[in-house]
Amino acid sequence: MVEDATLDTLGLLCPLPVLKARKRLKSMQPGQVLRLLASDPAAVVDVPHFCAESGHELLGVEDAGDGAQAYLIRRT
Repeated sequence: MVEDATLDTLGLLCPLPVLKARKRLKSMQPGQVLRLLASDPAAVVDVPHFCAESGHELLGVEDAGDGAQAYLIRRT
């Protein structure tokens, strides 16, 4: 999967990763994919919930190493 943009929120705590993702996705075109890097343990719950509530498509989650995850989100 090729992403159109990457947002590094490593080290940031809830709710900042989701808030920054929301802002970044607003500037993207529908269909584009954002790769969100997050190390916040709450992101495992927050990011899927954000996608479900906002209508964006969560394409998958990957281990990014050192306790971090990479979330692939398609803007709708």
